[in-house]
Amino acid sequence: MSIRYDWSLEELQEMYSQPLFELVARAHQVHQRFHPLAEIQVCALISIKTGGCPEDCKYCSQSARYQTAISAQPMMEYAAVLEQARQAVEKGATRICLGAAWRGVRDNKQFDAVLQMVEGIRALGVEVCCTLGLLNEMQAERLREAGLYAYNHNLDTSERFYKTIITTRSYQERLETMDIVERAGLSLCCGGIIGMGEEPLDRLQLLLTLAQREPHHESLPINRLAAIPGTPLADRPPIALWEQLRFIALARIVLPATMIRLSAGRLDLSLEGQALCFFAGANSIFFGEKLLTVGNVSIDRDEEMFRILGLKKQAAYTETTSKIGNLTRRDALNLGQSKTAPKKLNLNKLSDAGWPQSQGFSTPSKPNF
Repeated sequence: MSIRYDWSLEELQEMYSQPLFELVARAHQVHQRFHPLAEIQVCALISIKTGGCPEDCKYCSQSARYQTAISAQPMMEYAAVLEQARQAVEKGATRICLGAAWRGVRDNKQFDAVLQMVEGIRALGVEVCCTLGLLNEMQAERLREAGLYAYNHNLDTSERFYKTIITTRSYQERLETMDIVERAGLSLCCGGIIGMGEEPLDRLQLLLTLAQREPHHESLPINRLAAIPGTPLADRPPIALWEQLRFIALARIVLPATMIRLSAGRLDLSLEGQALCFFAGANSIFFGEKLLTVGNVSIDRDEEMFRILGLKKQAAYTETTSKIGNLTRRDALNLGQSKTAPKKLNLNKLSDAGWPQSQGFSTPSKPNF
């Protein structure tokens, strides 16, 4: 089984419109081949610079353009960041992500402080990720040299819907930053937000953009919109769990080796809803009672969820066990480029994904998107 990079929008539309259980069953089969079913990576997010962002992202409470409860705060001190990181690691986190409300990185004392934080957290034996906005080649290289494992830079949504949500940073700028991250040898974390008023087609186009990149990126955070008072999207109704499940399942099929992270909005999901997300292919969470500026599930509730569902916390830099052998996550993501890779599996056919044809599953006609 190898990874495809030639998905078409029509294929994604066809899969997305399948009966829900059929789509989720297909995704679960793929997930089982690439990932340990009972392992969930636990990540922690530390907001090292909160508020005062000059950008106009309509979903964000940290934008200086909107009247929200979040005001600009000074950058956290090194000791405070390291203490939060240590506490998170003691509670099971194996990835620490540092977030700053910047449009982009500047070569100044604040960036030097970030590099020091990366070095200190890396010494704890965990993966370190940063989300700092736009950056250039030299800055990415300096982050890598400091010990950074991954860099988060979300596309948020499709290119066509993006311009209705953000005007201060172009879609192309985001794509270029993603390229810079990967050329520097960093793992790329890139995902989006669902429930901003986009159409299903926009979610599919976001997945298609990511699935056609070669190799696939290392992790996909999926955020449910947190409708924050004071932002232009404050009155958006919550997206249905079923739409989120479809998005997760389709992401697992077209990005088989990529980690899928349940990010913002998990507080709105019941234990049963989260269990369905894990079954559909999600295999990572952010824990802690706050994600940047929005509420999150308490650690006690997460511990109870792990106990009830029989889940284990995945180690940092873990190897992924699949039916094609033991692979690191990066090896699995690069599998499609291997000259000795097995014949490609047609993930559009349930029989090819390990389902007997006698089950009689049928593929419905294409929906009207």
